Amino acid sequence: MTDTPRPGAWDTDGTLDELARLRDQVRHLRAQARNRPLIAQAQGILRERYRLADAEAAFALMQHASQRFNVKLRTLAEAVVRLERPDHGAERWFPGRARRPAPSLDLLAIDDAARANRGAVLQATLWQTLAVTATDMGNVQIGDHTTGGLWLEKHAGLSEDFVSFFQYVGEDGTACSRAAQDLTQVTVRDVSTAPVFTEDARRAVLDAGSRSVHSVPLVSDGRCVGMVSAHFARPIQELHAAQLKALDRTGRQVGRWLDWYDRTVVLDALEYLHAVARRPGMTRARRR
Repeated sequence: MTDTPRPGAWDTDGTLDELARLRDQVRHLRAQARNRPLIAQAQGILRERYRLADAEAAFALMQHASQRFNVKLRTLAEAVVRLERPDHGAERWFPGRARRPAPSLDLLAIDDAARANRGAVLQATLWQTLAVTATDMGNVQIGDHTTGGLWLEKHAGLSEDFVSFFQYVGEDGTACSRAAQDLTQVTVRDVSTAPVFTEDARRAVLDAGSRSVHSVPLVSDGRCVGMVSAHFARPIQELHAAQLKALDRTGRQVGRWLDWYDRTVVLDALEYLHAVARRPGMTRARRR
């Protein structure tokens, strides 16, 4: 009889390493499947708007802008689909747009070079929340402008199965969806008995080793633009007033920053995409 390797350990024939690789591949394929319709819709819009030769040219255009401005491709595609198209022949997509400076992030431990990087800001938000709540498990989600759901962006201390299950969360069935709807912090003292969870979501949380959770909405102008949640290995009581106040301040400050990011960095990327697409050298579709 052989011992079972501890989680994360390497076995002699590389089985665990291969299992981790396959899980990453499955998670990546699931994310692609969720994003593909949105990206395909954006490709079609760009191809028609700029008379591009094919869908590949439209994808390359988005990918180029995505990489240049460090904006996720899904975020850029969603903005292409959601926002009003530029006027025909206009040199700029957003003429007269006032570009605002980034709001303060003094509550986060983040250096100046990373203050325009959404991934770095979300990571700092997660660390700040874990420090305030004194736990080592948590995740950060970003709001979907189109569906109203939440996309998981950063996580710590949670299992691969948890990350896969909660890659996208709809408008009900979890603590984070309740916090997003009510625009208020939500504490689930014991996941095993809380009615806020669907049974599948409950099982996924418990299997990850979380018995309680506290969710904090990231809010701007009365809208939930994201969520940060802390998970605990055992049932908890309500957080202290000082903790709730600190989390509320973080949620509002980061929410304002995320709203700025959407109105500034994402629009900068779209403006660049528009300028590149209008260049004489861009491949056009043949006129019939």
